[in-house]
Amino acid sequence: MSLKKSNTIIYLSAALATQAALTGVLHLLWPELLSDAVLMASRWLGLLAVIGYCLKKASLTTWIFGSMLIGIVIGVDFPELAMNLKVVSQVFLKLIKTVIAPLLFGTLVVGIAGHSNLKQVGRMGWKSLLYFELVTTLALIIGLVAINISQAGVGIELPEGDVPLQGTARGWQEVILHIFPENIAKSIYEGEILQIVLFSILFGIGLALVKDGEKKRVMLSFTESLSEVMFNFTRVIMYFAPFGVGAAIAYTVGEMGLGILVNLFHLLATLYVALLGFLVLVLLPIAYLLKIPVIKFLKAISEPVSIAFATTSSEAALPKAMEAMEKFGVPRKIVAFVMPTGYSFNLDGTTLYLALASIFVAQAAGIQMGIEDQILMVLTLMLTSKGVAGIPRASLIILMGTAASFNLPMAPIFLILAIDELMDMARTSVNVIGNCLATVVIAKWEGEFGLEASDPIAQPVTEPELINEL
Repeated sequence: MSLKKSNTIIYLSAALATQAALTGVLHLLWPELLSDAVLMASRWLGLLAVIGYCLKKASLTTWIFGSMLIGIVIGVDFPELAMNLKVVSQVFLKLIKTVIAPLLFGTLVVGIAGHSNLKQVGRMGWKSLLYFELVTTLALIIGLVAINISQAGVGIELPEGDVPLQGTARGWQEVILHIFPENIAKSIYEGEILQIVLFSILFGIGLALVKDGEKKRVMLSFTESLSEVMFNFTRVIMYFAPFGVGAAIAYTVGEMGLGILVNLFHLLATLYVALLGFLVLVLLPIAYLLKIPVIKFLKAISEPVSIAFATTSSEAALPKAMEAMEKFGVPRKIVAFVMPTGYSFNLDGTTLYLALASIFVAQAAGIQMGIEDQILMVLTLMLTSKGVAGIPRASLIILMGTAASFNLPMAPIFLILAIDELMDMARTSVNVIGNCLATVVIAKWEGEFGLEASDPIAQPVTEPELINEL
């Protein structure tokens, strides 16, 4: 009985959604064919199908998709109500902003001080970091080129109060001074993300140089705990995401009409093309250059990539990705070092997205960023992207912080939020592909790819051995 009831709900939801879609198509082809009352009734019957499906699936991802559609319909049919929903999206924005400083501080300090034993693994450490920096820089450049070609943000009309009065033009002395914090509490209060990042990097280096093992362990344990708490805090905030997303898209459509959706899909297409270009122009040549069996590699990573795509979480795919790379022929000691490090320093899809989205925000605000400002933004993202957590929509936090640092408005970010789920699927999948390839690259450079590991746990490297290696 329950199965039949479930199937009935599914069929009814499909029928209601189909009629809404057909009605919309008919209205586009023959605008005078259907009355406004019929169109409105059709839309709300379609929403009943959406709500029923969301209740049945009961997942955050489904509700975010559903809230987008609900927000669009509210914006079209009840624009005055939609305008008042702005406060809901602002609450979500404030909650997200609270995460920025502690999340960056915790992840960067752990990423630096937690790997302060790079001497124990010799060349593998600096090779990994060098590879990560080169590849993520190429990802940033591709994202920058793609959005400048597509101009996806041009033509968007934002509410007047959301656009800053001035752009980002600064003298080079001011730019340099602005990087360095004079008071970390002030930097956190003002949302100066680059200053927070610099402070966190210096703090991590200082912690790595502490000789007293107990003092170092206590502080490292604190920052690890802080990172874990902020990961969970972000997850809790994301349960409010359907309300924030729905309210944001409702306000946007109510204020600017449905034409804004054209720009959003333009942005989505730009991201997918740019990510595909990164895979073909960067990762594929690397694989061929190092003679990595591409077809076999793709088969090995198919499962972790599918997990990342479905969950929009790099962390969710981590255990399966590590297991897959071991089976592929990468020694456990290399997988155990490169893969977790890559989750802090080698999120290729996310860094490409951040460059693309940041320029989109400037374009949407009507701010002409010169090549100097764009290069400065890329340099900023080279640092800030290294602190991105591998959890859904963590890149949104970095994007907001970067926009604030460059005096850009937050309104276009709400537009991005409306399709962020679709964007997150693609960029998270590329993150996993990039980190899996990185483990193979380092194993190739170390001459250990395909070798049987005699000991599943890497033995510590002594100082004389390290000197000989270097």
